[in-house]
Amino acid sequence: MTRDELEHIIRASADVTDQYEFIIVGSQSILGPVPNPPEVFTMSAEADIYPLQAPELADRIDGAIGEGSQFHQTYGYYAQGVGPETAILPRGWIDRVHRVQSAATNQRVGYCLDLTDLFISKAAAGRDKDREFCMAMLSHRYVRPEVVLDLVSAMPLDDAAQRRLKAAIRRWAKAVETLGDDVPRA
Repeated sequence: MTRDELEHIIRASADVTDQYEFIIVGSQSILGPVPNPPEVFTMSAEADIYPLQAPELADRIDGAIGEGSQFHQTYGYYAQGVGPETAILPRGWIDRVHRVQSAATNQRVGYCLDLTDLFISKAAAGRDKDREFCMAMLSHRYVRPEVVLDLVSAMPLDDAAQRRLKAAIRRWAKAVETLGDDVPRA
């Protein structure tokens, strides 16, 4: 997905829900702070999105412009209507979002996660694809290990889960340092 395609999804989500502001979580949130990232970060065809003031309308997004919809068939990308509970995020994340607003969004607003918040939410999800995405973020130096490690304490996780998350991040950072350009890409 490209930044232009994300802007189209924001515009289309606004048309479907008649809402003004949207939160974008998941991997394509990277397109807010990094409008033209390397290809490794743009392979996904979906953007996870929900209306900020009316998250319950995410089902409308899913139905109208979601996977398998006419929108998806026409453009080759789609929106995944999600909710605020989809991503585990650290305290204060909303204060660090990156605003995507332009003529291409019909002046509607998409808030994309800051890179550190995106990293930590993907790390907390812990799936293989999330690990690969996080390692690519480390490899491309979009985040620094010490910064994301400090952010773990702001995550709504118990002590044991925070320790596991820190251990995983340290392993990934060590692997990136050791492997350099041979790091598996997302």
